[in-house]
Amino acid sequence: MTSGEQRGGISAEELRRRAQDLLAAHPPASTDRPDFLRARFDAGLAWVHYPEGLGGLGAPRSLQVVVDAELEAAGAPGNDPRRIGIGLGMAAPTILQFGTEEQKRRFLRPLWTGEEVWCQLFSEPGAGSDLAALGTRAVREGDEWVVNGQKVWTSSAHVARWAILIARTDPDVPKHRGITYFVCDMTDPGVEVRPLRQITGEAEFNEVFLTDVRIPDSHRLGEVGDGWRVAQTTLNNERVAIGGMRLPREGGMIGPVAKTWRERPELRTHDLHQRLLKLWVDAEVSRLTAERLRQQLVAGQPGPEGAGMKLAFARLNQEISGLEVELLGEEGLLYDDWTMRRPELVDFTGREAGYRYLRSKGNSIEGGTSEVLLNIVAERVLGLPAEPRTDKDVAWKDLAR
Repeated sequence: MTSGEQRGGISAEELRRRAQDLLAAHPPASTDRPDFLRARFDAGLAWVHYPEGLGGLGAPRSLQVVVDAELEAAGAPGNDPRRIGIGLGMAAPTILQFGTEEQKRRFLRPLWTGEEVWCQLFSEPGAGSDLAALGTRAVREGDEWVVNGQKVWTSSAHVARWAILIARTDPDVPKHRGITYFVCDMTDPGVEVRPLRQITGEAEFNEVFLTDVRIPDSHRLGEVGDGWRVAQTTLNNERVAIGGMRLPREGGMIGPVAKTWRERPELRTHDLHQRLLKLWVDAEVSRLTAERLRQQLVAGQPGPEGAGMKLAFARLNQEISGLEVELLGEEGLLYDDWTMRRPELVDFTGREAGYRYLRSKGNSIEGGTSEVLLNIVAERVLGLPAEPRTDKDVAWKDLAR
């Protein structure tokens, strides 16, 4: 047993024993899925690095694989992380770091079990790449905040119960100040969700209109006016969640292309072969780099390196899907479902090449545009001089819009 397996006062063997106890008390074959997931959370085996009582045991993050392997081998149900990725990857770390004890105990359990889906109300029609310029207003009235504004590109808003929301609470200070972070009930009066039809034909994204929505002050995360700092935790975790997901070799977009190449030799050309080899290597480098990034998370919070991984994710998906369409020729242009579906999650590998090609265009926008992420990598990772910002000390109300 390595020293890493013993940090945090708990060993890998102890985690295996606890997983076995859970399975004995709640046999997967005879236990309803929600009941099993709740029991797993209460046993501290949901995310072992979280504190006791909040789905964890205060163990090293690296030991989560021990629990996952034990439960998977026994056929235990999972919590469908792709469906609830916004809650797991963005809301939960923010609530853990900035939430009150009451907020943590209210939100984390149903978030992890998937009983409550989350969405993210950040981007606006006039504040996407420049998120700090957001104009959604929250005005305090006693113990409540009255929120008015519009959000856009909101994944899962049509199925979400809760949203993480940032709004401007003080227009008289520069744009990065005067922002406050809230948890918004998507079932409240005044919350209207409208579908946004994409180039794929789907309406996976939404725009959300907030009209006199009342949010109790008890649903505020962090201090009033400190929402930008809280939001950085969300954004850093979002980029890691998108670009640093765990994949097997030939996982993700490169898998279907490599499979087609092996199974259909009549499609091969020398030029495409060279491009496929390069992209296969790039995909493997990205996968291993993501593994290193996840190892860094064991020691603390995600840093700006996640921006680099998200950049690579977008570029690779677009180049690989473009190669796949070229490889398949006319067949690659076929796309058999243009109906306006309202999916709960994105399925890249289970669809046609034409779908992958079209959907991957959004990868360089969602989770932070590639242009903004290039600036983050340049300034915060490489230490290059920051771009001139003439609006840094100008009150938000005085900005040109």
